[in-house]
Amino acid sequence: MTDFSSAYKAQLVRALDSIPLEKVEAAIALLKRARDEDRQVFVCGNGGSAATASHFVCDMVKGCSYGRPTRFRILCLNDNLHTITAYSNDVSYDCVFVEQLRNFARPGDVLICISGSGNSPNVLRAAEYANEAGLTTIGMTGRDGGKLSALSQLEIHVAEQHMGRIEDGHMVSCHMIAYYFMEREAAGV
Repeated sequence: MTDFSSAYKAQLVRALDSIPLEKVEAAIALLKRARDEDRQVFVCGNGGSAATASHFVCDMVKGCSYGRPTRFRILCLNDNLHTITAYSNDVSYDCVFVEQLRNFARPGDVLICISGSGNSPNVLRAAEYANEAGLTTIGMTGRDGGKLSALSQLEIHVAEQHMGRIEDGHMVSCHMIAYYFMEREAAGV
């Protein structure tokens, strides 16, 4: 078992080394501007990416906003269970994110799409709509980036094939962003 753990760790380090840090820094700048301009930020994903999206939003709502004079207006679109199940049951799972954006998004807002494959239909529809509606789109992708790569104005791509390591890379990227605001900005650096 040690061989497996050691190999996984080595492959994970390679995946983390593929994270484009300049794009993480660009995402930090976009989110800082969105916060300072009182823009709304939306985040979405499916499965493990939904868990990452939800975790990231929690970090940004509490850790990056509590006790601060300016706060993030950030929502996780996959956390609205009632709306998701209503659209899934009555219309289609492909529209669960885009229909929420149609209700709440405004030009200048930000949409962060997290998809390891980059090919989740509901995430792609949200990104397409966001681009048409004047939002800034950030895609967190893996593998070859999928269709989300071309739809993202800013892409944080984890160059890895293994879904677990892609998800690990996305979570690390999200923590880099959140902890910039929690630690670096809070320290006034």
